[in-house]
Amino acid sequence: MSDYAKGLEGVIANESALSNVEGLEGRLSYLGYSIDELVENCSFEETTYLLHFGKLPNTSELADFEKSLRTNRDIPQGVIDFLKSAPKDANPMDVLRTGVSMLGLFDKRAGIGEPDQDANREVAISLCAQTSVIVAYYHRARQGLDLPPVRDDLSEAGHFLYLITGDEPSEAATKTLDIAYILHADHGMNASTFSARVTVATLSDFYSAMTSAVGTLKGPLHGGANEGVIKMLQEIGSLDKVDAYVKHVRNFLGYHVSATASTRCSIPALLISRGWRSSLPRNWARPNGSTCPSGLPL
Repeated sequence: MSDYAKGLEGVIANESALSNVEGLEGRLSYLGYSIDELVENCSFEETTYLLHFGKLPNTSELADFEKSLRTNRDIPQGVIDFLKSAPKDANPMDVLRTGVSMLGLFDKRAGIGEPDQDANREVAISLCAQTSVIVAYYHRARQGLDLPPVRDDLSEAGHFLYLITGDEPSEAATKTLDIAYILHADHGMNASTFSARVTVATLSDFYSAMTSAVGTLKGPLHGGANEGVIKMLQEIGSLDKVDAYVKHVRNFLGYHVSATASTRCSIPALLISRGWRSSLPRNWARPNGSTCPSGLPL
């Protein structure tokens, strides 16, 4: 009987140059840039450009990329009608999965067969812009609220907050969400990335791959960690109950849970220690058009 690896443990399925997750050391980097540098000095849009094109953008490249995102935010009326009619108690991940799949019905670029890299990049940018609209619209629709029209004058983080609340987002809230976006922009060959790659390997279309990825992310052993945090916060209830809750968890698990703090924990902790400043220094524009700090070569 031949050997096999249960759960593909220890099996190298592929290699990625996009991100390097060093879990034991608590380090995360995208294309050689530490996540700390990117969070401190770059926006989510700049980070997304880096992941798409392998380098940080200069001023004109960033402006063009931001424009391409902002002009692709509109979602088809058929998708909007679905979001309005979806069960109010549906799992939001189910709605997102179906919404992403429906986008493919309205996009003629979503072809099967040998991949068209230019078309796929266009679709990827569209999905970056439209996914947050689907999430925000369903959040409002299931509460019986109106759906604000999309705008082209806000960042990705700011635009999502505007759609969720219907109000102009604050600088502090926008910066906080922007950082969260950067921290979650890529995480190596995780389960949802693996499922998407399996789908495209059959020469299926881009939207089918993303639908596979969202369905995989829904699983409690993958994206369920974030959902678990929300449930934990709801269970705690109020700020005055935090210490008692943490003490209870430590007693249950034992004080020493992990020897290394995840970067995705340490950066938010740093922001808290700074008092959630409404804005971080953005003095990194350079005369040569570079939009990132000196020392971060384009």
